[in-house]
Amino acid sequence: MNEPKLWCPDLGNGTFQNPILYADYSDPDVCRVGDTFYMTASSFNYIPGLPILVSKDLVNWELKNYAIKERIPYTQYDSPAHAKGIWAPSIRYHNGEFYIFVGMPDEGIFMLKTKDPLGEWSEPCLVLPGKGYIDPCPLWDDDGNAYVIHGYAKSRIGFKSILGIFQITPDDEHAISDDVFLYDGTKTNPTIEGPKVYKRNGYYYIFAPAGGVKTGWQTVLRSKNLYGPYEEKVVMHQGSSDINGPHQGGLVDTPSGEEWFIHFQDAGVYGRITHMQPVVWKNDWPVIGLDVEGIDCGEPQHSYPVPDCHSAPVEPLYLKASDDFSSPELGLQWQWLANSKPEFYSLTERPGVLRLYSINPTGKPNPVLWDCANVLTQKLVCPAFTADFDLDISGLQKNCRAGIVMIGGEYSALAFHKSADGLTLEYFESETVKETAQVKDTKIKESKIEKIAYSTIVDVSISTATLRISFDKNKLCRMSYRLEGETEFKDIPFTSTPKDHTWVGAKTGIFSTNLESCGNHGFTDFLRVTVSMN
Repeated sequence: MNEPKLWCPDLGNGTFQNPILYADYSDPDVCRVGDTFYMTASSFNYIPGLPILVSKDLVNWELKNYAIKERIPYTQYDSPAHAKGIWAPSIRYHNGEFYIFVGMPDEGIFMLKTKDPLGEWSEPCLVLPGKGYIDPCPLWDDDGNAYVIHGYAKSRIGFKSILGIFQITPDDEHAISDDVFLYDGTKTNPTIEGPKVYKRNGYYYIFAPAGGVKTGWQTVLRSKNLYGPYEEKVVMHQGSSDINGPHQGGLVDTPSGEEWFIHFQDAGVYGRITHMQPVVWKNDWPVIGLDVEGIDCGEPQHSYPVPDCHSAPVEPLYLKASDDFSSPELGLQWQWLANSKPEFYSLTERPGVLRLYSINPTGKPNPVLWDCANVLTQKLVCPAFTADFDLDISGLQKNCRAGIVMIGGEYSALAFHKSADGLTLEYFESETVKETAQVKDTKIKESKIEKIAYSTIVDVSISTATLRISFDKNKLCRMSYRLEGETEFKDIPFTSTPKDHTWVGAKTGIFSTNLESCGNHGFTDFLRVTVSMN
């Protein structure tokens, strides 16, 4: 289909604007092989996971693959495990193979590898089991030994602000030494995390953010000995810039010898959007961004000349959001709330449409969307947009509902609900309920409830409709609808803001669910999704 043009970082005049990805690619890391750059990022509980993005110029990126296609290999991810799962990976190329090392805070550190990053990746191999190990980065040293440097999640292990290290086997699949503390940043670099390790001019360098996601800075540690002690220096801070953080990322060079640092900025409901800053070296220390104050500490900027990548001119690229479902495979922009199953959908039963089957994956009556693995989502990819969802509800059966959702820490949805009394169009919003659960310790348990704010009776003979999400730069979400045979949209008389969610930005989504505890009750066909930037 002819994709509407969304956010584009390439200004077409030899310069680019940040963010290079106005989308929630959290904790990005990048490597170069030849003239091609590869990026991956956190994906948490969303499946497919570990995205693989590709670029020829570091500015224009295209989502091309996922390293984990259908499921995270633990049953807890068969249901939405919000804020858990795949955290802060690193991507590297070594001895003819691509590697991703990734931490899952409840399970341990894993490794995946492949010879073709756009093909199939190996199954995740558990390198170091245990709770609280996160943000791993490998180093293959000159003597043939290999190591992993990583951070710790206080929520799982009880402490933070420390970096650890352990040695791994020659096949890179298992730890062969104890995990030991490498650096303690408690006093000078609190909440240091996300380490990326490089070797240059006889120094080991660890690039790591500190100070917190929204208010922190970039620290670099250096030592002639891998195990330290390490000198430390802040090499990029927010300064007078409006780019907060600036947080976790990775260093990469171009074929011409330039160096750039790709990192994220916490942008609230938009998630952790991706920026890029130039890197220069002074006295064997990097300076990231523009050294405004002349103190060898850079500030992030909104615009720079395009990197010199010795490549042919690159056509501007836009992340995909629209979909006409003409492919027999689900578009890469889509991710489920949890591990996917074949019974969730079909693109072949009615070619040219996406059929979502009305199932209830929770096994409980009246499930809330927050708990449903079969909610299909995609990232926000520009600051303001209109998304139209054309659907056919003629296959919807009794006690089922189907529609659209804007989901963040809280969510709002617009859905057709078929009941014994007929067909209604309902607008509902979520609300978080907290309760104290006494187990061994007093814990606060959170759950979601849904409240209907608006409903209208719809002619049961209606087959098709268009549901719309409009999102503006003030982060205000409005929903509207146009029924079969109508020419104008009608606004729902409520607006909402999706709110921040732990580690993850808001997303748009579609669903078709059964409100009974079991069984398959028909389906909903989504004909087309059209997203345009406002």
